[in-house]
Amino acid sequence: MFYNQIAMDWLQKLALLSQDDGLEVDAEPNPGSEALPVCHPARTTQTTTRLLDHISHVTLQGGRKIPVLKVLLTSVCEYNCAYCPFRVGRDFRRATFQPEELARAFLQIYNAGLVKGLFLSSGIAGGGIRTQDRLIATAEVLRNKLGFQGYLHLKLMPGAEPAQVERAVALASRVSINLEMPGNQYLEHWAPRKVPQSRMLEPLQLAHQAVLNQQYRSIRRWISLTTQFVVGIGETDAELLQITAHLYRQLGLSRVYYSPFRPIEDTPLEDHPAENPHRALRLYQASFLLRDYGFSFDELPLNPDGRLALEVDPKMAWAQRYLTHPLEVNRASREELIRVPGIGPKSALAIIRARRLFRLRDLRQLRQLGVNVERAAPYLLLDGRQPARQLTLTF
Repeated sequence: MFYNQIAMDWLQKLALLSQDDGLEVDAEPNPGSEALPVCHPARTTQTTTRLLDHISHVTLQGGRKIPVLKVLLTSVCEYNCAYCPFRVGRDFRRATFQPEELARAFLQIYNAGLVKGLFLSSGIAGGGIRTQDRLIATAEVLRNKLGFQGYLHLKLMPGAEPAQVERAVALASRVSINLEMPGNQYLEHWAPRKVPQSRMLEPLQLAHQAVLNQQYRSIRRWISLTTQFVVGIGETDAELLQITAHLYRQLGLSRVYYSPFRPIEDTPLEDHPAENPHRALRLYQASFLLRDYGFSFDELPLNPDGRLALEVDPKMAWAQRYLTHPLEVNRASREELIRVPGIGPKSALAIIRARRLFRLRDLRQLRQLGVNVERAAPYLLLDGRQPARQLTLTF
């Protein structure tokens, strides 16, 4: 029955409001590797296929991934960002959902088992405050009228008021606002309606305080903060990573996303070359060093031009420069171990636990503990000896 209930005009709206052609990315650096939910063959219809086109995956606390519907409340926007498919003045058909209309349609998709959550953003129409009210109204219908308690990602709008931000945090599983550029000089050129950047930083600061507030600590729901940057229209990696370090350290963001620029017809940047996706991958890897591995911005292996090397990942580049003496696995601290290529937080903890029971003397032991020994071996000592470099081990 579900497949007959989704009206064609609703599907047409969804196609117009989908962010597939936009810059919004809320997935791992290689999202194509994620499988979409499998539909029962008897129920696989044209409607189902079209809905699947608008489903993405998000990563939750602990690494679990879930499928979510990503949609705009409206594609009408009064901003003139040069890189955005929804910019004011661009000639294309636009659409708008009413809050309850979108909430009820989403719940049908959720109840059909196609998704486990909603990622809801919007073009800015009538100002950031009015747009935020409509996003919150949609969330209110979902949570309080329709009883949906699953994953809900709400966008914060530039200029959102403190009370609106607090309400968004109370309703959502994740809130975010796209900073998009690493400084006012870029915004002035490419997104002048968004200047100054403090207009977008302030909602993140307010959200951070709301999450820390005691009234939200009592909610049995994990709440996270994220943001996103457009990559490839003049900025350097150093500029992006410096603000990333600040966001992790000062505002407790769980993730910073990097969206490689790609040209969009009928925008001022339609002839600008697309950015190499590999650059975004290196930015993600450097971002994780800041978030999970104890690196400071000053320790990142940036080239003199402020860029990361594309031919080698940042952790390996750092090790090649600074790990000039092998590290004794049986004595190294966790902080030292996780800086070795091939050793992550989980395998570092496994090493520390294992060496309480016995001395580590063989690469096979490290492999069994989750270490990528091909990457790690050149930087390690095992019981005072550097391991043999023949790494085609037999078991």
